Amino acid sequence: MKDTKRIAVLGGGSWATAIIKMLSENLETIGWYMRSVYAIEHIKRNKHNPSYLSSAELHPEQLDLSDDMNVIVDNYDILIFAIPSAFLKTELDKLTTSLENKVIFSAIKGIVPESGLIVGEHFHEKHAIPFENIGVITGPCHAEEVAMERLSYLTLACQDQEKAKDLSNFFAGRYIKIKISDDIIGTEYAAMLKNIYAIAAGIAHGLGYGDNFQSVLMSNAIREMKRFIKKVHKMKRNINNSAYLGDLLVTGYSVFSRNRMFGNMIGKGYTVKSAMLEMSMVAEGYYAAKSAYSIKKDNGAKTPIIDAVYNVLYDKKEAKDEFKKLTNRLD
Repeated sequence: MKDTKRIAVLGGGSWATAIIKMLSENLETIGWYMRSVYAIEHIKRNKHNPSYLSSAELHPEQLDLSDDMNVIVDNYDILIFAIPSAFLKTELDKLTTSLENKVIFSAIKGIVPESGLIVGEHFHEKHAIPFENIGVITGPCHAEEVAMERLSYLTLACQDQEKAKDLSNFFAGRYIKIKISDDIIGTEYAAMLKNIYAIAAGIAHGLGYGDNFQSVLMSNAIREMKRFIKKVHKMKRNINNSAYLGDLLVTGYSVFSRNRMFGNMIGKGYTVKSAMLEMSMVAEGYYAAKSAYSIKKDNGAKTPIIDAVYNVLYDKKEAKDEFKKLTNRLD
């Protein structure tokens, strides 16, 4: 970790850009894989990402930019993936070089649709990466507030906590504070689930429900999250910590939350397809809802909020009817 040439970010969206901004405060050189040659050339000329967080000033002299994932994987040992989960397998299929002996940190908040696995499990099962070489970067933290240099908190989780602590040195700064966790599975599931609950919060808002209902929805959501995660990975954890409850609250309430925005559009009557076309960013919770619903059927967790979101998004049930039913299932 001491070699500053070793850390690279893979992905070209807002979260990848925010991570680059944070790392650039502490590193001389950062590898950055982006699919878009146009974006790479724009960054080199204009010092900002043309499509995401354009207000965040970047420093091209610090960036080893490439549109070839194999080049970045070959040249760097610590790889931070910030590619939307819906596109991760397609991107990884481009790899001809090995991920063996690489340390993988996922900043992806979702389920890989093709495998039905959270990202850490996907790397472990499909790419044979040992769990001690897999970590998770989670919030509560919005990329937009990082761009504005507002005080933000990250949680770095890894089975090998020394790897998380080492990486934290390159994130911590005047507006970034870091927490370390050993709950890699739980924090990653929490990061996935909170996007579904944010969609629920958005749907409720779009339907005209007020703050009183939102507070009940969020208090039920954290308890539902606890039940779900306990079923998939039982260990001692405090669900009220910022990696769980804090991340849920910021995603459920923030104006920057793309999942809440997506849900709000659904609540207002948009179809799923039209809402997706309207948004310029991926709402991870859409894909997560299908996977979470499937997992909960296998493990028997009680998940009325996930059920309601799934029914609206995938069974094409009327949001108004599903949320009227949901109000009677919450306490």
